[in-house]
Amino acid sequence: MKATLQPTRKVILVHAILACTLITILSLYICCTPKTTITQYSTMDRPADIQPDYAGSVIPPNIAPLNFLIQNEGIAYCVKVYSEKGQPIEIFSKTPKIMIPEQAWHDLLDLNRGGRLSLDIFVKSPEQKEYKQWSRFQTLTCDIARETIDPFLVYRKIRPGHVVWRSMGIYQRNLNNFDETVIINNQYFKHGCVNCHTFCGHRTEKMLLGIRSTDYGSTELLLEGDTVQKIGTKFGYTSWHPSGRVAAFSVNKVRQFFHSADDEVRDVLDFDSLMAYYVVDSKTVKTTKDFTRKDWLETYPTWSADGRYLYFCCAPITWSDRSVVPDTYNQIKYDLVRTSYDLDRDEWGPLETILSAQQTNLSILLPRVSPDGRWLLFCMCDYGCFPVYRPSSDLYMIDLEAAQQTGEYKYRRLDINSDKSESWHSWSSNSRWIVFSSKRNSGVFTRTDIAYVDQDGKVYKPICLPQKDPTDYDSCLWTYSIPELITEPVRITREKIGKVIRGSQKIPIDMPITMATPKAGGLPEHQDPWRMERE
Repeated sequence: MKATLQPTRKVILVHAILACTLITILSLYICCTPKTTITQYSTMDRPADIQPDYAGSVIPPNIAPLNFLIQNEGIAYCVKVYSEKGQPIEIFSKTPKIMIPEQAWHDLLDLNRGGRLSLDIFVKSPEQKEYKQWSRFQTLTCDIARETIDPFLVYRKIRPGHVVWRSMGIYQRNLNNFDETVIINNQYFKHGCVNCHTFCGHRTEKMLLGIRSTDYGSTELLLEGDTVQKIGTKFGYTSWHPSGRVAAFSVNKVRQFFHSADDEVRDVLDFDSLMAYYVVDSKTVKTTKDFTRKDWLETYPTWSADGRYLYFCCAPITWSDRSVVPDTYNQIKYDLVRTSYDLDRDEWGPLETILSAQQTNLSILLPRVSPDGRWLLFCMCDYGCFPVYRPSSDLYMIDLEAAQQTGEYKYRRLDINSDKSESWHSWSSNSRWIVFSSKRNSGVFTRTDIAYVDQDGKVYKPICLPQKDPTDYDSCLWTYSIPELITEPVRITREKIGKVIRGSQKIPIDMPITMATPKAGGLPEHQDPWRMERE
């Protein structure tokens, strides 16, 4: 027994001696290493060029580190990140990529909520190598908001294809760090289409998800708690009533077409549409006369914060042949309307025009009401129903509180717009943040931007969704679309969702309406789902 134990004790002793030696060497190295704070430098009369550009933005106090690339030439780089309270962060790098330590970053932001974050940037250029001299650029600053952003963001990632695609999915990103996970991608159902994710009250207890597949049909998935059910029809653009008892949705017969020469050659036209609503308890689809007018197009429903009104967009059908793109396609412009709703009685009021295309000479799309009920955010573009393809698309806002007092719905164009498309957008649960899709960086790829909204409705310079590698977007061929903020992650596994998609069991749906697009007794099935895709 002793013969077998003795070598083990020797090994343990050797390991212990080695560990103590390493600790001693490391301690001496740390103690003897000179301080790295730069004291000798020349001052530049301009700020450094960084990508992404965060200067002048308002950032969430719980956002992941805003790593960036210094675009000024050099052989060494140093960045000091600091605020009024806490320990400054000093980063030395031989490359222009500045990677901020995550824990130190969160500690600094949390201590300085409502304060200012400063960045001092030093660059050593090649000609300064012998003199060990640095150039210090003007300090860059951004403000740290007091209010946090919801910790998770859900979006769809898809290649910016024109007609066909193969890979796409719905993903969730933890905004506190860089973790991204798959909710469901189309590898689980033979590369069908997945889109139009919708949450009730920024929570994942009730979620709707659209599926189109030649093998498994066009259906809607209802995720409740830890269960997944397949509804026997496909919803379009969808919005949950705050109660979670009703979901309003559109049914759209859209087709993509192309221009022979333009900055954006793709376009979309809605040939026919209607709106309906799904009642969760009775598992039925209902509609009303103002949702199914045969001479109008209806789309983009969204509920008011209190659930008393449903806002949506509509446009008159001015052409007779519904099978071809009309010559007047660039004259189709949508109004913004609303109708009241009594949930307990299941009764709808008359239509009320909030803003007309005749007033704005623009097409009004994608209305979203802030959770506090104060602000109505929407897009306007030169024509049509699909703002992501329109470079003219900008974000606008209406003060609903002021409108209630004056009876006038005055709108304003937000200062954060670019000369490229701004489109899909949503609010945070505390009404202090918006996320939106923008093509401002390239004009081709849609990215997600984050902007702060103060209590007076002022919207501040946005930041692009941060990535761990600040050059990630330079080579990223994915488009990020339909960003939705949520307060908790989706916990149902993609394997479970995929199994339900592939299964045959579904909630049967009858729709008691006869009109041009849906036939009596059911909603239309998309016969060519692979040709129905848009960003």
